[in-house]
Amino acid sequence: MRFSVMASHPDFIQINDLLQPQFPEGVEEALNATEKEAGTINWSVNAVKDHAMKATGLDDFGDNLIDQPLEILTAIGDSIQTFRPSGKVSFWNTLVANASQRLLLVDYINRNPEIHEIEIKSPIIIAGQPRTGTTHLHNLIAADPSLRSLQYWESIEPVPPREEQGKKFPIDPRYQRTETNLAGLNYALPHFRRMHDMYAAHVHEEIQLMMPAFGSMLWETTLCDDRYRDWYIKTDQTPWYQWMKTVLKVCTHIGGGERWILKSPQHVEQFQPLLTTFPDAVFLCTHRDPVSVAQSLSTMITYTARTSTKPEHLRDVGRYWVERSETMFRKGAEDRHILPPSQSMDVRFHEFMANDVAMVERIYEFADQPFTPEVQKAMNTFMQEHPRGKYGRLTYDITQFGYETAERKEALRFYIDQFELREENPL
Repeated sequence: MRFSVMASHPDFIQINDLLQPQFPEGVEEALNATEKEAGTINWSVNAVKDHAMKATGLDDFGDNLIDQPLEILTAIGDSIQTFRPSGKVSFWNTLVANASQRLLLVDYINRNPEIHEIEIKSPIIIAGQPRTGTTHLHNLIAADPSLRSLQYWESIEPVPPREEQGKKFPIDPRYQRTETNLAGLNYALPHFRRMHDMYAAHVHEEIQLMMPAFGSMLWETTLCDDRYRDWYIKTDQTPWYQWMKTVLKVCTHIGGGERWILKSPQHVEQFQPLLTTFPDAVFLCTHRDPVSVAQSLSTMITYTARTSTKPEHLRDVGRYWVERSETMFRKGAEDRHILPPSQSMDVRFHEFMANDVAMVERIYEFADQPFTPEVQKAMNTFMQEHPRGKYGRLTYDITQFGYETAERKEALRFYIDQFELREENPL
């Protein structure tokens, strides 16, 4: 079903049904219609691979990088108790889609071995938790036509199906598929754009490219499950970062480009794999009052979880991400020294928001990237077309997850002090 809705809005609202969702017309019925399908899923690695091979006509998954995390993910799918039937079906389809993309990527690389000779030179990489200004900074720098960024549609399907490869289309079918999916998401979750405006050409996180290898923190945002989290934290993620770099080479081979601008919150607890994979990169570490981050992040993921998670478990999703944001803050603060001073700079949210273009100029000087009048014009155009709060904004209330601002401020004081941040949540 395809939806298109643009409603008027007050500037600031609070999501009053965060823990007891009320859906737009037709959504609840569509979610409930998946119950029979959810009961027929065969949760096994072989079943995922078989469905992917049938969908693509390919059978080479490359090395065994995918096997361990895929085993964990299918076990979770089989036993998870927090999902609605729609959540199980969506999760299964995501597993198969990424296994299919793995086959397509391995096939494309095997047929184009020159990909391995492509260099990803001195990328600019934004590393900061969600809600710290990373998206705005990413968008501004990606507006520079001399830099290469990853668009959302491209991140979902880096390589098109074999029957679409080598053909000319007025509009790339991958783009059209992404637009259709996003229309459904924005209908079912009408407040999501207030938190994070997603559209097909939106610049996206490169960790999406890890998903066909079944690494990436993105799986954790879907599951909120300790089993995947523990594997992800305890396992050296360098091989998955190396895979992601290879897929960036594929994207370069298909779509061109030279210097990349990249961004992901995951990087804050993966500084060593990040540096090992991109030893000549320029790293931008974004920071904001961690209480604001915790309340915003937990609200956003709880809201998006409503289509996959049973209502009685939504409060647990929020609590999971309040706690998880703290572990990320602690890891990022502890490991900040790993990034060489000559290649990294800290970007504080209050300074960036006070004068975003001036901050970008400082970054360009640090990154040895020309900041020309054309670049500034492109950034100004982007801001005119995508003003902050374009779809309205939200107010946040961390108490609905059982936390108090004072308690969170005390727990996260170390981060405020270490990075000399402006506090946004006075008591």
